[in-house]
Amino acid sequence: MIASALISFGVFLSGFVIAEPAPYELFMAGLIGVWAILGLSISRSVAPLLVLSLTFNVGGMLSLTVMQEMAGGPMYVAVSLFLALSSVFFAAVVEAKPQRLLLIFRAWVASALITATLGVLGYFHAFPGSEAFTLYDRAKGAFQDPNVFGPFLVVPALYLLHGILADRLAQAPLRVAGLLVIALGLFLSFSRAAWALFLFSAVAMVFFMLLKERTSAFRLKILILSLSAVCVMVVALVIALQVPQVADLFSSRTQLVQDYDGGHLGRFARHRLGFLMAMEHPLGIGPMVFSTIFPEDEHNIWLKSLTSYGWLGFLCYLTLVCWTLWVGLRYLLRDRPWQPFLMIAYIAFVGHTAIGFVIDTDHWRHFYLIVGILWGCFALEQRHGQYAGCDRRSS
Repeated sequence: MIASALISFGVFLSGFVIAEPAPYELFMAGLIGVWAILGLSISRSVAPLLVLSLTFNVGGMLSLTVMQEMAGGPMYVAVSLFLALSSVFFAAVVEAKPQRLLLIFRAWVASALITATLGVLGYFHAFPGSEAFTLYDRAKGAFQDPNVFGPFLVVPALYLLHGILADRLAQAPLRVAGLLVIALGLFLSFSRAAWALFLFSAVAMVFFMLLKERTSAFRLKILILSLSAVCVMVVALVIALQVPQVADLFSSRTQLVQDYDGGHLGRFARHRLGFLMAMEHPLGIGPMVFSTIFPEDEHNIWLKSLTSYGWLGFLCYLTLVCWTLWVGLRYLLRDRPWQPFLMIAYIAFVGHTAIGFVIDTDHWRHFYLIVGILWGCFALEQRHGQYAGCDRRSS
């Protein structure tokens, strides 16, 4: 109970990253260290994640050797290594006790509700000092950046939406209320990546639930509730757009290509030039060096892996993504106790992989939590298959 409570508290802290090092880093570093001393078990199923994560960060360490001035490079790689190990930790503890998945998701929902509420209250200047929870007139909750705050809320929103669709209607009102709070915070982040991520994830989850559940009554329930949820979201959006400040920023953010995307040395031009430059630097150019050459950072995780982790890091990241996508797809619709958690995490992982083409995700704490959940579920599936094979042989 104590161990599971500590894990849940660590997940809860992931929603509060106003300054670095955040309480999450300090707490989780201590927790992982103590757990490793007391006997953290890394199974053969989780070992590939550990190897790929460590090798990825070896690429980051090698990139430090080409930097003329270290500056914050070593700290950047240290944070990357910690986050990579955190994904291995979550995979291991999920494999050891799958019941922790429920605690992890509930802690994530609690964290999302609080940080989303702070973002909403800050956006409307509900109390003195509330502007600390906004940036550039966008809600950021207890995060440093709205573009991280918004995607952080997607998995808790999916979890609540799944509960509304799959469980008894008597339990729906509280989940609907929580979903509306999180959705409003996500909307006020004015993060186009977060909007697209949530829309894709919600549609994908409904699709997979319809694909898995083959009874006509259940499919009808999902369709009716999904349509009702869409109507509620539309009404909430219309109400929110009645506020001039919201309407103006929404109109600006809904433009597909902003000035900083398509302008001279904008996001897309930097991507093209950055990839050409990376082809000449097998070891990369070092963490945070790209923004000293171009006006801004890479804003592309694939380019970021090349520039900050070298060719070695890029190959490891590509292998990890492809491996996770393939194995997750194989296990996605199997009837297991952990299937809902696997499905939500897998859909979110696919979405994060997609938005990685326009944003850096290598230091997103919740992304590594998603990876850990997935690989923990993969390990549970492999263990389940081994037990099933033993049962067949004994019979």
